[in-house]
Amino acid sequence: MTDSWERARKILGSAGIPPDRLAQLRPMGGGTYNTVEELTLTDGSRFVLKTAPTAPGLAHERQLLVSEADFYGAAAKAEVVAPRVLVLDGDTLLMTLCPGEPWDHDSLTGGEVAVLRTELGRQLARLHEITGPGFGYPSGALGPLAADWRTAFATLYDAVLDDARRYRAWLPLPADDIARTARSAYAALDEITVPRAVHFDLWWGNVLVDRTSGTPRIGGLIDGERMFWGDPLADFVSVALLGDIRKDDAFLAGYREAGGRVEFDRSAGLRYALYRSYLYLIMLTEAVPREFGAQENRWRRERVGPELLAALGEIDGTASTT
Repeated sequence: MTDSWERARKILGSAGIPPDRLAQLRPMGGGTYNTVEELTLTDGSRFVLKTAPTAPGLAHERQLLVSEADFYGAAAKAEVVAPRVLVLDGDTLLMTLCPGEPWDHDSLTGGEVAVLRTELGRQLARLHEITGPGFGYPSGALGPLAADWRTAFATLYDAVLDDARRYRAWLPLPADDIARTARSAYAALDEITVPRAVHFDLWWGNVLVDRTSGTPRIGGLIDGERMFWGDPLADFVSVALLGDIRKDDAFLAGYREAGGRVEFDRSAGLRYALYRSYLYLIMLTEAVPREFGAQENRWRRERVGPELLAALGEIDGTASTT
């Protein structure tokens, strides 16, 4: 407790906020990797403090807060609702608090969901207009940014497969077989020539829904620590986690209304399958260093494993045609 308060006071001071104004500190739920705390000041102002873990993780999970700060910078440029960075100091990040609670499907009507999905599409279309200096993770965890997307994505993919081998993670196929299938689709990556901001972790838990005005609206896109510069199509994987964005008419309508460009031709289909397989590899591999319990591991094998196989099957079926 004392360490948490001392850390919070120190970073408040770095932000130019008198440390003695800290009135309350409480852990925030929902995080699965970093430590996240809400800070309340004596005047009622509220902020979020995120601290990186010291426990082992995947290769790309080093310096994640650097990537998160870059995401919020991109979101600010795009006028996307997201936290604003106050201070990034080593392994701690202080940011503003966005209104709302994580998206809860059970509390929303069908009409409300459609409106929110359309707005999420608009938000992402604006985000994807923001370009970066190169391809890959801005944290530098996997090396410097690459000049082309094929090189960058191959580095990302190889890294998580190496993690799976190192941790002896359960996969539905041998890692070498997965790598071989993925490589058969890499030529499609050459169509991406401009690195754009990609959140890559926009499952419903990282989309806040704000009800303060009565009508539900998106309050913020949070937890941007998995951000990379790459193909905007990659964001469609987590937005439709364990599903298929091609069936989400409301989201795609909003995305296109705001200027987003997406057509699911052969190349896009291959890339979408690649990005799905990449995320599902992460979800299966991270289970080992995070030491999930038996129930969570069983769920991942039963739900994520088949989705990984389906994505690889799409690659096999499409890459073999001319």
